[in-house]
Amino acid sequence: MNLQDWTGRQEVRTDLLSPTPYAALAATLDRDPALPAAGTVLPPLWHWLYFLPRQRHSELGHDGHARRGGFLPPVPLPRRMWAGGRFSFARPLRIGETVERTSTIERVDQKTGRSGALVFVTVRHELRSHGELALTEHHDIVYRNAPDASAPATAPQPQPQPAAASAQWERKVTPDDVLLFRYSALTFNGHRIHYDRAYATGTEGYPGLVVHGPLIATLLLDLLREARPDARVATFAFRALRPTFDLEPFYLCGATRADGAIHLWARDQHGHLAMDACATLEVAP
Repeated sequence: MNLQDWTGRQEVRTDLLSPTPYAALAATLDRDPALPAAGTVLPPLWHWLYFLPRQRHSELGHDGHARRGGFLPPVPLPRRMWAGGRFSFARPLRIGETVERTSTIERVDQKTGRSGALVFVTVRHELRSHGELALTEHHDIVYRNAPDASAPATAPQPQPQPAAASAQWERKVTPDDVLLFRYSALTFNGHRIHYDRAYATGTEGYPGLVVHGPLIATLLLDLLREARPDARVATFAFRALRPTFDLEPFYLCGATRADGAIHLWARDQHGHLAMDACATLEVAP
């Protein structure tokens, strides 16, 4: 089986940006849960509430993900994680619009890291409304082996600078299983590491439930949205560097760089960097 054969495969889906998922995520983020009116602009990354997976229950694997094969390549490694993403926002998406998403397997890379075999899959999503490109997303997925109890632990990465000196905005988040369950439900994410504690700790070897990478990325842009409510995001990129668990608080941090870009990051309470991100803003004419 040659995983490279999946490169170039496409999938086209259409969805209606209905108001209820918007209101439900707003409630989950402790914002106003009122139903948005038609034409309301969808905040960046909230498109993840739509185009949800629709596999039958019998088509799911033991981990809660869809069984390997189909659109994504059948990578024979047990762990699948969201490694990062890059986004270009051409125009706003709005509640009430019908949007077409074209997904393309852009590349499949097989590598070897400190933890063993790794496979990286990059999927390009292009979202169009009224025939116009609104959003381009590059979604990076990493597949890896199950943990080896005898392998040395990976050293945590310190955050780039002391938070007190670098963060213009900071918010403490105390994750719990209800928050993770609600986000899993909203995105129809069956991956058991986010809500099944016995599976996450006993089978996957994590110390607790794993906070979704996309949730942290969404919270980082929500921090920017709160600090700069009139700003419009033009591009955004994030890398997930270290798992975050529901066992202790983590911190969302942000600062404006000298070049005008926005540096965003998430750290745990020990100062270890969990996610690093950058956003650029649209310049007013």
